Amino acid sequence: MKPVLVVGGANVDVKARTSERLVGATSNPGLVDRTPGGVGRNVAENIARLGTKVSLVTAVGADADGAWLLAETASAGVDVGHAARVGTRTGAYVAVLDVDGELVAGVSDMAAVDALTPELVPETLVAAAALVVVDGNLPSPTVAHVLEAAARAGVRVVLDPVSVPKAARIEPLLDGNVFAVTPNEDELAALGSVEKLHAHGVEVVWVRRGASGSLLSTPDGETVLEAPETTTVDVTGAGDAMLGAFCHRLVEGASLVDAATYGHRAAALTVASSQTVRRDLRAKMAR
Repeated sequence: MKPVLVVGGANVDVKARTSERLVGATSNPGLVDRTPGGVGRNVAENIARLGTKVSLVTAVGADADGAWLLAETASAGVDVGHAARVGTRTGAYVAVLDVDGELVAGVSDMAAVDALTPELVPETLVAAAALVVVDGNLPSPTVAHVLEAAARAGVRVVLDPVSVPKAARIEPLLDGNVFAVTPNEDELAALGSVEKLHAHGVEVVWVRRGASGSLLSTPDGETVLEAPETTTVDVTGAGDAMLGAFCHRLVEGASLVDAATYGHRAAALTVASSQTVRRDLRAKMAR
């Protein structure tokens, strides 16, 4: 089977979770953990953990953090042979979580991803993929390059807008060359509307609504999906698990509804874990 190709960010995640209800503007007791992270990297690891061959094109610094990050990602089964070592420090994301595992604040330092220029993503690599996943953290010229290369090769692209500012930045690039877009409701507003996205040739708009489930829209109609009940331990990585599981099932030939339902299950399992990417995800999904 051809591999899934993920083009996106990789960074070091530092997660700080309070042991009591957070009090602003002062020091809070809690636990601090350091893990591999980044939207694209997390999606790729989830795909690999579920048993699908996957390659990651990303950029990390030529520093100890970059070496550690690539080694950890490779050990999870992701091909990182096309990752670039660039002349910046490796990206970092700091998340502050309340005692209930909900995100209170986050800070991203993504300079390394900004160095992922179009020439670092070979067109032959895009053309050889079963599916391409694009992380909206990428610079606009790189997003445009990947979309154009995939369109020429007839390869489907799934695009995660990532955030409201980045959704607004990539909106002009969505013109008949994206198979699926996976925004939350705020990102959707920045992209316009479901109808507008379909009018621009996006076949699938999967609007993710957190604990309220999701809306899966195609030109043939809409399906509302409920999120499984779960106990929240840590919300970090839930959306990445959802997208990774969705893509894993797509390349297996599942229907869109089945793939989205599978994605919801993966997100619920991730929320119930302290791990950003569950190492036992495949075993848990098989139950």
